[in-house]
Amino acid sequence: MYRVRRALAAAVSVGLAVSLAACADSERGEGGDGKSDATLTIAGTGKPKNFDPIFNDDGESFRPARQIYDTLIQNKAGSAELEPALATKWDVSPDGKQITFTLREGVKFQDGTDFNAEAACFNLDRWFNMKGAAAQSQMIYYTDVFGGFAKNETDAAGDPYYKSCQATNPTTAVMSLNKFRGALPAALTLTAFSISSPTALKKYDADKVTQSGDSFTYAAYATEHPVGTGPYKFQSYDASNGTTTLVRNEDYWGEKAKTAKLVIRTIEQESARKQELESGAVDIIDFPAAQDWKALEGKGMKVEVRPAFNVLYLGMNEKNPKLKDLRVRQAIAYAVNREQLVKTKLPEGAEVAKEFMPKTLTGYADDVTEYKYDPAKAKQLLAAAGASNLSLKFYYPTEVTRPYMPDPKAIYTSIAADLTAVGIKVEPVARPWNGGYKDDIQQAGKHDLHLLGWTGDFNDAYNFVGTFFGREKPEFGFTDKTAFAAIAAADAEPDATKREEAYKQVNRDLLGKYLPALPISHSPPAIATAGNIDGLVASPLTDERFYTVSKS
Repeated sequence: MYRVRRALAAAVSVGLAVSLAACADSERGEGGDGKSDATLTIAGTGKPKNFDPIFNDDGESFRPARQIYDTLIQNKAGSAELEPALATKWDVSPDGKQITFTLREGVKFQDGTDFNAEAACFNLDRWFNMKGAAAQSQMIYYTDVFGGFAKNETDAAGDPYYKSCQATNPTTAVMSLNKFRGALPAALTLTAFSISSPTALKKYDADKVTQSGDSFTYAAYATEHPVGTGPYKFQSYDASNGTTTLVRNEDYWGEKAKTAKLVIRTIEQESARKQELESGAVDIIDFPAAQDWKALEGKGMKVEVRPAFNVLYLGMNEKNPKLKDLRVRQAIAYAVNREQLVKTKLPEGAEVAKEFMPKTLTGYADDVTEYKYDPAKAKQLLAAAGASNLSLKFYYPTEVTRPYMPDPKAIYTSIAADLTAVGIKVEPVARPWNGGYKDDIQQAGKHDLHLLGWTGDFNDAYNFVGTFFGREKPEFGFTDKTAFAAIAAADAEPDATKREEAYKQVNRDLLGKYLPALPISHSPPAIATAGNIDGLVASPLTDERFYTVSKS
């Protein structure tokens, strides 16, 4: 039977402290160091946007980035526990406004230059000093975590938390903040905050991002020459078929990759990914359909089911005057039969989401307002709001499968049918995931309704509710400064008990007072490998690193 990591769910509440088997069997052709000349081929679900992590916020772009780069701090394999990466230790000052990193010695970037405190500070300063509205608009994670820039050039940015970074000696970097930030230092595990070679960044003009209409163009660093310190080096990207090729970094500071080459192919259709795994054309596929798990096991494949550390939501854009009315948003919430959707469209182990974060996180509130399926009440609310003839553009993505959204079209179809049943006219708008959808939703706000979600990056309530609703975003058209201030206050509260209660109240208000979106579900995503693949450590954060994987 496929391996479902049910035990992980309990462990999430104490930091997702999970230890998954990661010891690779010895493979044919290996030397004494466990390395081989094998090629490991992975089927991803969508094309990467580019290879400069700071300009990305999606899993398909982060999949290759996690192999090329390292962060200062990382999550322990198979968990959300913090552990050293490029920093061997970190010390936070009593007021939380200074973090001192002791850095790993003897580390080289893949271009042969040294990683040291100056390089670490160069990266932190680069992000803070980024110029141009186009570049800043693509730094979604940075704005969510660090608030703003030295000079804000977008409306989304606010007051910066970041103040400065000082390299006091080659192995010590001191980051200073303007005020306490509860999400730090854990947020530095985010792939977006990977450390790049300063030499390569300057050589390939990495900060140059241009916008033409809804399209963004990135510098050669992001498309052809990414350079980090990770276990694999970038070799090439074939944009025509979405194939990324990486090669082992023989000078990696840690355990050397067990395969000489790592190829990440984009195969958008789940059925096609499964066929390629069964034929032996690929070694690992992500997000196999739940109905195929047992069949794959029966054919000798290995299936690991990650815990559901995620949320899918239906976003409602208050830029539409009708959706500005809370009664209309509540009507939509009552109209959606989430129980039926979860039962028929999502994998075993999925459950209806009461709020916008998993129940294992500190700050989850059991007593939030709930929206049980009630189409009659939905019609009443629409009538009371004068919106009985409501017409909405409903966006959903194509060319992708996400951990929280295994089949976007099927989920859209289910919700659209529910909305139609209460008299809402739905206009479907299907857009490619990294070919317009995310920019239409997150930058331009062209939609009325949309499907999106989130897989947690670190074990903190802010990573969910703060990321979604901590500031004004085109995605929701949600502008309530009182809500933003409450989330900021919860994040800034140093007392753990008070912080937990503050986040509970945030969750109560999000569902009862504001309802900027409707939480749909938490869904357990799987990853499947061929029978001759060993050493994969499945991550609840979908944060897999493949250097431990061997192929016999």
